[in-house]
Amino acid sequence: MFVVLLKFSANKAKAGQFMDGHNAWLKQGFADGVFLLAGSIKPGLGGAILAHGVSTDELQQRIAADPFVAEDVVRAEIVEIAPSKADARLNFMVA
Repeated sequence: MFVVLLKFSANKAKAGQFMDGHNAWLKQGFADGVFLLAGSIKPGLGGAILAHGVSTDELQQRIAADPFVAEDVVRAEIVEIAPSKADARLNFMVA
């Protein structure tokens, strides 16, 4: 499982130009079953994604395809988590 932090770079002002592409990229990640949750990092610092079911390399490739990443609107940080305990609703995430 991964937490992906997409923190705004100095090019944050360009976000509007690439928002449609970024939203399409997010939609595809959910459709592919890789993204479980996405939302904003408050206050206005960027976004975060909870991802699973892919390797680190596959996720890195997917993240690189985000228009926000490709255009340096955000910088991505990927944190891998090895779940060992979960609420029953999240048991599918525990290896």
